[in-house]
Amino acid sequence: MAGVPVPAIVDEATRRSPVVWLEVPGADRPQLVWLLWQDGVAYVVTGGLEQPWPGDPAATTAVVLVRSKDRGSDLLVRWEADVEVLAPGSTGWDAAVPALHVKRQNRVDGEAQPERWARDCVLRALT
Repeated sequence: MAGVPVPAIVDEATRRSPVVWLEVPGADRPQLVWLLWQDGVAYVVTGGLEQPWPGDPAATTAVVLVRSKDRGSDLLVRWEADVEVLAPGSTGWDAAVPALHVKRQNRVDGEAQPERWARDCVLRALT
């Protein structure tokens, strides 16, 4: 799905949501995760002190469920994503991590957070 234009409903709903539910192969149910939506890509940091990845760590697809904050958590949109692991220092990593770092609340290690992510975590791009 990479390179496919993002439908307006997917962009609008995901951009407004600080969290989504992910259905990942190998998981028995969807799991809530925080994310950054930037330029039509959902970035999710997992592992280490961060949230767990909800399923097979080698999964290359996932389903993203975006729920309404205003309407009793009604499902707004469900979209299928390709999942790509971004290596520290890659173009994708360098584009996403500064914004993720700013967005992340309750940073346990303050400004050293990006270094911890590079060492202990996995950054995934969902497109």
